[in-house]
Amino acid sequence: MNMLITGGAGFIGSHVVRRFVNNYPNYKIYNLDALTYAGNLENLSDIENLPNYFFIKGDILDSIFINTIFEKYRFDGVIHLAAESHVDRSITDPLAFVKTNIFGTVNLLNAAKDVWKEETSNRRFYHISTDEVYGSLGKTGLFTEKTPYNPNSPYAASKASSDHFVRAYGETYGLPYIITNCSNNYGPNHFPEKLIPLCITNIIQNKPLPVYGDGKYTRDWLYVKDHAAAIDLVFHKGKNQETYNIGGFNEWQNIDLVKLLCRLLDQKLNREEGTSLKLITYVKDRPGHDLRYAIDASKINKELGWRPSVTFEEGLEMTIDWYLENQEWLDHVTSGDYIEYYEKMYNEKETNQ
Repeated sequence: MNMLITGGAGFIGSHVVRRFVNNYPNYKIYNLDALTYAGNLENLSDIENLPNYFFIKGDILDSIFINTIFEKYRFDGVIHLAAESHVDRSITDPLAFVKTNIFGTVNLLNAAKDVWKEETSNRRFYHISTDEVYGSLGKTGLFTEKTPYNPNSPYAASKASSDHFVRAYGETYGLPYIITNCSNNYGPNHFPEKLIPLCITNIIQNKPLPVYGDGKYTRDWLYVKDHAAAIDLVFHKGKNQETYNIGGFNEWQNIDLVKLLCRLLDQKLNREEGTSLKLITYVKDRPGHDLRYAIDASKINKELGWRPSVTFEEGLEMTIDWYLENQEWLDHVTSGDYIEYYEKMYNEKETNQ
């Protein structure tokens, strides 16, 4: 099987690429990434020389380029992770999210439609989405696969639109697709702009810990390696034209999570208990901030047998340990030096073929 994984140098994508490269040596795994600020090939340095892994630098907005690589490699399956994903950035620059998340997805759909028009029985377009398309929950209730879409941020709206395009191509052109909507991911290799890696980084560096509003916004957290395992399972065992919600089965208010990180890191850094709590700084809330997300993941559990393999506390401790043990990686991504890694390893080289 020739597989295309888009956004494979990013946080979730790198874990998915690694899993597929290691678990399926008979597959050829092509990692397509534009290497924007959140894409880092150092995330995959442990597998970059394996014979079934190939890196392609390119932008999903370039439709001619996308059509060319589909014609060249005749991909049997696509796992589409490439996306702009930071809500704060979508508020300041919504058009960038429209371009990448909508136009980029449609470029991939068109290329797959054209290459697979003769044979779709053994093909699959797997689109990775988010729980944010469903909008905000009150104090009770869960998102299910039947929850109406109600996005509240430009990011969520762009992902909702891309989901609709995937379904439309399935209905109109018979394109075999699957969509999954996941909750907040955390784990190793996460670019330090999201809550957990930002707090870990700032606690290590004794910098303020920004908390929006009163800190009582609630999120469901999913360990990234459990998400990668779910993606593997859905790609191979899921049903075409179906949606599956993937959640971590645990909810935390932001302020409680930040306090937990402070306590755990004070212990690991041999600081006096309560030291890092002093870094918490409440900041002005962002516009359109959703109160609560929570996923009902019973469908993927009942139909495919998936559930998280670690508790939140276990996953969080492994995540903290990884950041403490990989200070060089953290220094590279915060300084921008990771860009030099690409220039050194892949200068004027499309893939490792």
